[in-house]
Amino acid sequence: MIIGARYNGPPGSGNGGWSAGTFAAGDPGLRAGRPGAADAAVEVTLRRPPPLETPLTRHGTEVRDPDGQLVAEVRPVPGFRTVVQPVDLATARAAAAGYAGLVDHPFPGCFVCGPERADGLRIFPGPLPDGRTAAPFRVPDDVDAVTVWAALDCPGGWSVIAPGRPYVLGRIAAVVEALPQPGAECVVTGLTAGAEGRKAEVHSSLYAPDGTLLAWARATWIAV
Repeated sequence: MIIGARYNGPPGSGNGGWSAGTFAAGDPGLRAGRPGAADAAVEVTLRRPPPLETPLTRHGTEVRDPDGQLVAEVRPVPGFRTVVQPVDLATARAAAAGYAGLVDHPFPGCFVCGPERADGLRIFPGPLPDGRTAAPFRVPDDVDAVTVWAALDCPGGWSVIAPGRPYVLGRIAAVVEALPQPGAECVVTGLTAGAEGRKAEVHSSLYAPDGTLLAWARATWIAV
């Protein structure tokens, strides 16, 4: 498994959602986390920033780098359904116009939500009046389950990120019930479910243009 340099989050390391999705999909013995596996999920805990352009290998439930350092832990978990309610596309577009990361982003080069990345997913989760976030998501032609994990990552995080208080992904579990259609303009929503100290639990959901729920995630973000 290699996290390509294109798929960065913070400078020099992989985007958390993309990396976690890669680790979840990298085990041929795990059906969970792939489309159609709504009865099961995969949980990925990042133990250090995922390195870019580095061969990573699975050792049981552990992902390690060539020096043997622990990068992540992967485990199947029972299926869950932490759904963040949808909004229509017009509402998502209006929310994205207020995306705080357009003017104050801790990692503006992030592949998923960085405004400096013309070649990224360009998911800009803006606030809704009830505390949720929402953003449109134009699905790339090469969409796969890893892309969906990445799309579910930042919308949850931006429900807790505040000016001067950046967070990074620590753990995420996801269920990908179905892939979105290439070229479709979908909607992603996020919500903070609770916070204690430096940790926050966030949820996120991905919806097709017709409002069909495609995937969902729960995650722990950590203030840095």
